[in-house]
Amino acid sequence: MGLVYSSVIDGPIYEVFDWHTRPGAFTRLTPPWQPVRLIAEADSLENGRAELGFPGGLRWVADHQPDGYDPPRRFVDTIGTNGPASLPIKLAVRWRHTHDFEDHGGEQTRMTDRVATPVPAAALRAMFGYRHRQLAGDIAVHRRAAAHGLTPLTVAITGSSGLVGAQLTAFLSTGGHRVIRLVRDAATKPDERQWNPDDPDPGLLAGVDAVIHLAGASIAGRFTDDHRAAIRDSRIGPTRRLAELIAQSGTKVLISASAVGFYGYDRGDETLNEDSERGDGFLADVVAEWEDATVPARDAGARVVRVRTGIVQSPDGGTLRLFRPLFAAGLGGRLGNGRQWLSWIGIDDLVDIYHRALWDGDLSGPINAVAPEPVRNVDYTRTLARVLRRPALLPVPPFGPRLLLGEQGARELACANQRVLPARLGRTDHRFRRPDLEQTLRHLLGHTPA
Repeated sequence: MGLVYSSVIDGPIYEVFDWHTRPGAFTRLTPPWQPVRLIAEADSLENGRAELGFPGGLRWVADHQPDGYDPPRRFVDTIGTNGPASLPIKLAVRWRHTHDFEDHGGEQTRMTDRVATPVPAAALRAMFGYRHRQLAGDIAVHRRAAAHGLTPLTVAITGSSGLVGAQLTAFLSTGGHRVIRLVRDAATKPDERQWNPDDPDPGLLAGVDAVIHLAGASIAGRFTDDHRAAIRDSRIGPTRRLAELIAQSGTKVLISASAVGFYGYDRGDETLNEDSERGDGFLADVVAEWEDATVPARDAGARVVRVRTGIVQSPDGGTLRLFRPLFAAGLGGRLGNGRQWLSWIGIDDLVDIYHRALWDGDLSGPINAVAPEPVRNVDYTRTLARVLRRPALLPVPPFGPRLLLGEQGARELACANQRVLPARLGRTDHRFRRPDLEQTLRHLLGHTPA
């Protein structure tokens, strides 16, 4: 029983080990298909304690062992289980995890995970394959940025608890950057500052090198008057006031979320890039105003990047979170005739694009954050079904989305047809981790072949 999993990481041993010591490592290494949440992160690999939560009130407590701590060559943690008094069965899982690091020469590190547990290796292999791919990818991206001159920054982030914000915050922290979370409630942690979107404190951005602005109400939902107002009001006013504060504070970089909704809800087979004209529809109007709200920062000399994001792929949120259980049950299929184009982006590639916007001084204005290979809806559904080893035989008739989202919501969300390409990124040396849809879904859902 148990598992030994080993791979070679392109990076020196001290760099690979130090990555694990920083806040966010657990978030970056946790497979998104697993129902686990971090309750408390360990503050030390020598003798710290992390607590993990699972469905049903189950808690796993990971204790780092002082006698196994030998930086930069090894650290060890052991796991036990706890649960509420009402839990009828206490699960006892023996788990001792030894993390070994060996200098592999040529600025490479062999990392080996040794897990002693009754859990069969077959049940663990997908998880550790994911962890090693994530680590190798993150280290490679950080090394590439350092080669282009990026040094540790202080970055303020709005929306840090959201789907993108949580991963981006963890990625930057493990890379050695200082992240300040701009939160709406009272700040309770050293890495937080309270942000009032209607009237931000003049000193909010003191000591901040760059701002990444992700906050905004979810666009998912029925397009009622109240929902449309929430979409608009949570973006345009707060973004303008934040841009005005950046102009006053002298912060050098603003990277603001945007969306491919700028291009309109139906552009047919037209290939769209950053120079394409704005399209029609409510979301196109909102995105245009949203982007215009960043102008005060740009006019004051800040470099402003507007990240026009496609359909983000992650089991933790968005459409994939909705589709996965349906397709896993064999109830998935194309939407309507399936001919509409889907411009998608994997969560890790999106994180990398925000990261590049921090260090690439040639990037400003709109950037399409989409994979280089958009797909039609019918191809997306076939690919997802193939990854999950299920059929995709139940097409969704057009009236289905209209019942859930209303006429406008169905037209602009579920049935949107946008063939968007990352033209500006394509003119750089930007490297996508996984430009292929099937490769992305297999990585995110734990179905990558050994």
